[in-house]
Amino acid sequence: MTDPSGTDRLDRARPPRVLAAERPGAPTPEGRSAPRWLPGLLAGLQGALLSLLVVVLPAVTAYVVTSADPANGDVAWTRSTEIGAGLWLLGHGVPLGLGGNMVSLMPLGITCLALFTCHASARRSGEATTVSLVAGVGGYTAVAVVITLLMRATIADVALALIGGAAVSATGLATGLARRPDAPRVRELTRPLWSRVIAPIRTGVTAGVLAVAMLMAVASAVVVVWTLAGRATINDIVRVLDLDPVGGGVLAVGELAYVPNVVVWALAWLTGPGFRVGAGTSFTTGEVVSGPLPAVPLLGALPQPGTAGGLLGAAPALLLVAGAVAGWWLHRRLPADRAIDPLVAGVAASLAAGAMAAALTVAASGGIGPGRMGDFGASPFAVGLQLGGGVLLGVLAVSLPADGAFRAACRRALVRAVSRGSRDQSGPAAT
Repeated sequence: MTDPSGTDRLDRARPPRVLAAERPGAPTPEGRSAPRWLPGLLAGLQGALLSLLVVVLPAVTAYVVTSADPANGDVAWTRSTEIGAGLWLLGHGVPLGLGGNMVSLMPLGITCLALFTCHASARRSGEATTVSLVAGVGGYTAVAVVITLLMRATIADVALALIGGAAVSATGLATGLARRPDAPRVRELTRPLWSRVIAPIRTGVTAGVLAVAMLMAVASAVVVVWTLAGRATINDIVRVLDLDPVGGGVLAVGELAYVPNVVVWALAWLTGPGFRVGAGTSFTTGEVVSGPLPAVPLLGALPQPGTAGGLLGAAPALLLVAGAVAGWWLHRRLPADRAIDPLVAGVAASLAAGAMAAALTVAASGGIGPGRMGDFGASPFAVGLQLGGGVLLGVLAVSLPADGAFRAACRRALVRAVSRGSRDQSGPAAT
């Protein structure tokens, strides 16, 4: 059957053919098959080089602009690339030596940048296979290790580059490959693992991650409030620094790299234990003990002495709220089969939330120099324990009363207790 233009309607409705060369692993026009690991390797290398370039370029730009200064006459241009590469490695957990001082405070913004470039590269040009993922992780990690070796680092630094590069690239590349159209469903791939775990624990772990995500969103809003409240202090620091446009831009980029760290500090502040910005300092909802800080505008947004106490002391109650929301989510998805299931799921949610908060706190802690400047961040154990406890109370306060099997078990237990009490009272009376 044809239309007035003479075109076969059935032919037009038929899906277009996929050329053999366009299918993954298909022979090339020369008759040779492309290696299945090659797209993954290229995605890993692309993710590493793109994130490295974004970090190195501002350092090189600052050198070019200040190269006419006589004070920088003895500084080679390679020094700027070394600093940029060192900052990139610092985002993967490798300490950076600057002027004889050791910087171990990871810029989580650079870590997030590396995750994004790996994700985008894998989603755009990767191949959703295990071989491709392994090749990508190997390529990215090789870049990190080679750069570490070129900077004449120690064996410990090489080991950290190996671990950090593998962790960052595996996370970014795996999530990117999972979003490709030809990728199988993640749920189907992970079924052999999570199907071995009982449903209450699976649901509880997901609820714990949800609670931490909500608290991180609140912590981000707290950092915005801190910035608005401390804008006068921030402006004073910027005025004292008297930076030119290029220097100000480089400083702004460097501060953006540490904004996620401040968000994690705000999470510790909301949780209760608070955080430190130098030895001897303490920033909590109940008290602020400050001290001399580096002239960095970002630190001007931190709470000032005299701004703690009052209603802020009730901020840890947000843990209960997040736990309650997670508990309601858990109740809607947990089958009401056994009375003990909500309790098991609540404990799993608490452990998952506490472990996740502790891991974030470890990543956001470190030092930027000797002495008191070597202690930035919070206590992972205290933050994880208090956050997990608050989430546990919130989850159980909602999920237990809302569960039908748990209510029925409580009624049966109450009836048995009343019956036993009545028999005990009637026995002596009859005697």
